[in-house]
Amino acid sequence: MKALILAGGKGTRLRPITHTSAKQLVPIANKPVLFYGLESIAESGIKEIAVIVGDTRQEIMSAVGDGSKWGVKVAYIEQEAPLGLAHAVKISEDFIAGDKFVMYLGDNLIKEGITSIVSEFEKNKPNAQILLARVKNPQQFGVAELQGGKVVKLQEKPKKPKSDLALVGVYLFDKNIFKAVNGIKPSARGELEITDAIQYLIDNGYTVHPHVVQGWWKDTGKLEDMLEANCIVLDTKEKDIKGSVDGDSTIEGKVIIEKGASIVKSSVRGPAIIGRNVKITNSYIGPYSSIYHDTVIENSEIEHSIILENSNIKDIKRIEDSLIGQNVTIIKTQKKPAAYRIMVGDSSKVEII
Repeated sequence: MKALILAGGKGTRLRPITHTSAKQLVPIANKPVLFYGLESIAESGIKEIAVIVGDTRQEIMSAVGDGSKWGVKVAYIEQEAPLGLAHAVKISEDFIAGDKFVMYLGDNLIKEGITSIVSEFEKNKPNAQILLARVKNPQQFGVAELQGGKVVKLQEKPKKPKSDLALVGVYLFDKNIFKAVNGIKPSARGELEITDAIQYLIDNGYTVHPHVVQGWWKDTGKLEDMLEANCIVLDTKEKDIKGSVDGDSTIEGKVIIEKGASIVKSSVRGPAIIGRNVKITNSYIGPYSSIYHDTVIENSEIEHSIILENSNIKDIKRIEDSLIGQNVTIIKTQKKPAAYRIMVGDSSKVEII
């Protein structure tokens, strides 16, 4: 059995972060989202993986490499444009070479992993198996309608959903999916939809099994989902102090401090993670915060936020519910006259109180 990981797409819902960085590499609890999927696939016993890449191909390839760090072999398939999930399957036919495979969207997190799901697929041998989760806003997802425990209808972002069962970003297929992706036409938005391909299987008498996810699942495509995923993962961690903490600092709860990090005259309240070589001085880091590597924080308060690498935050009263990108400097200036002086990129959002 093989696997496809989709790591193309433009990540428009996470701009401006994704103007300069792949959305699949934004860290959750200081680990890129994409790595959680790679770990789940490797743990299921799958050894051959193809990563579908687009505009951010160089960044993805640099981060993932040949897959040896996970004990797998990784190849790369370039998708010239985001033409749909079914299109990504279509261009992978040579790699799959008639085998069964898992398709995993690279910005998804599934608590239970996929080992039991792969075993279920291997045991029952349907032509396709889809993962479903109950959601409050099904009109924003692909939605499945079930009858007698079988999938009878799929709709992509319906205005009037027939159920609250949304498609999770993990699918399992046998070789018949290639008949489907070659037998459908682009949707109104110009993409080959995976929902249309699976519906093709249903309409042509193939077997499609549903698997309703019982644990948590997150699509990390939006800021609020990214922050929630960060909270969920941090809650699963245990205290681990490898960096230095001076006598004037306090560490409370489940806090991870990685090698080379230093905490000086500061308070860190978990769950939180402080990355390698981070310097925190005279500051407060509150629950559900992830501070990525090589960041400097002085005289500031941060809570329920994700701060990416090489950032510099100084003399800021409080930051919360925020995602701060790489190489960002946020400082309080003493210049007069007093005024906000802001330089931000396209599609940014700034809230001032």
